[in-house]
Amino acid sequence: MEKDEDITLDAVITWVDAGDKEWQKRINTYSEKKIDFSKKEQSIRFNSIGEINIAIKSIIKYAPFVKNIYLVTDQQQPDHFESLKQRAESKNIRLKLIDHKVLFRGYENYLPTFNSCTIGSMLFRVPDLSEHFIVFNDDTFLMRETSVSDFFIDGKPIIRGKWKKYNEDRHLRKLYRNFRKLIGIPIKRKTVGFKQFQQTSAKLAGTKNYIRRFHTPVCVRKSTLEKFFDTNPVLEDNIKYRFRNENQFIISSLSEHLEVKNNTYHYSNVDQLTYFRSYKSLSSVKRKLNRFLKQDHKLFMTFQSLELAEDSILEYILNWIDNRLS
Repeated sequence: MEKDEDITLDAVITWVDAGDKEWQKRINTYSEKKIDFSKKEQSIRFNSIGEINIAIKSIIKYAPFVKNIYLVTDQQQPDHFESLKQRAESKNIRLKLIDHKVLFRGYENYLPTFNSCTIGSMLFRVPDLSEHFIVFNDDTFLMRETSVSDFFIDGKPIIRGKWKKYNEDRHLRKLYRNFRKLIGIPIKRKTVGFKQFQQTSAKLAGTKNYIRRFHTPVCVRKSTLEKFFDTNPVLEDNIKYRFRNENQFIISSLSEHLEVKNNTYHYSNVDQLTYFRSYKSLSSVKRKLNRFLKQDHKLFMTFQSLELAEDSILEYILNWIDNRLS
């Protein structure tokens, strides 16, 4: 049995600088619907306020046991990257850029890609990646000290979320939809979202139900994915889409449900995340941040679309984060 302190752990983050003019040209070359980045209503989903720097700093401060931080990019480099490298080196952590061309070696015909599902599918191919690694979103930060056992116990990954039935097994949902059809009310087809991708991935792994994962870092064993793809030739079919497609799986949920299928995981339904989805008032933001400080079990913090916050609220949040990471 592998002791937690003996595990070598890496972190992997995917990131894109949507303000890069060359990247904007690339996406508009392949996108059917062109994006006018000069218009706020079209460009807002691509905006950022330096979250990637915060994510990297948070790992360096609160997960100093990580050996390597791999930042997966498309011919890009964040501002202040060299200073971030020095900060990491001071904690004996190596920070390294991994370009899509490296990740997609042998599959270059699928580049460029603008699809997080596609890019995520290839993360286990990062050169020299450790057996145990953690996948971070660039808007999710560590805000309290962690240990290896917060991610892996006895070498097995911790999966955080709640068990759910597949949509087709939810009987009340089926009755409701059938009733609407009966009385002639059409059912609007929704854009395929994260929940559907999770279900597709769980079905591919062969589990009876699925874990709807919290928006927290994902703990992955490289060998789990390598063994699966060695015997299931589905990888190339998943990465052929330059933009999201409803038929895709996501590597995070596939990995987790493969571990579930093999009973090689630890499950937690404890929500250790403080999640900001809106920023209605400074007082509500302050209350939420203060609650986090009092809830010692909370480790993670996600700021969704932080760039939408009013200037005064944004300044307060960034100062609060800076104090936590200093």
